Amino acid sequence: MLYQRLFAAGLLLACLCLGTIAWGFHAPFSYEPVGPRAYPLMLLILLALGALVLLIKPALESSPSDEPALTKPMLIKVAVCLALLLALASLFEILGFVPSAILFALGMARLFGGRWLPSVVLAVVLGVGLYFLFDRILDVPLPLGVLSDLEI
Repeated sequence: MLYQRLFAAGLLLACLCLGTIAWGFHAPFSYEPVGPRAYPLMLLILLALGALVLLIKPALESSPSDEPALTKPMLIKVAVCLALLLALASLFEILGFVPSAILFALGMARLFGGRWLPSVVLAVVLGVGLYFLFDRILDVPLPLGVLSDLEI
């Protein structure tokens, strides 16, 4: 439970710091309906609420004996997860949103023990679905990268 509370406190602090930074986001002109600060603030509010729940009552559905030890395989999974996040951030502009999101989702699904076929299907649905959600419904322009020839 100590690790959960430490993580929740760190996450809450990070959300507060990032929220103050995101509050200052202003566009010189309106290029999308929600503006540049709405999306980061919504995500940070959700993360902060989750961190508060973990901080106040960290073991909602578990017992104290359920907390896994920090073993070498666990630390390797954390490192792979961070590497996938860094790869997503660095490939976002080069490959575009859809391919980088598919690669990230596939890597995360496999990291958590998903089988190949369901992982690939989920990754493709997630990448394409999120693209259409943001680009077509929310009018948030996302880079297509290598798929730019397919743009309508």
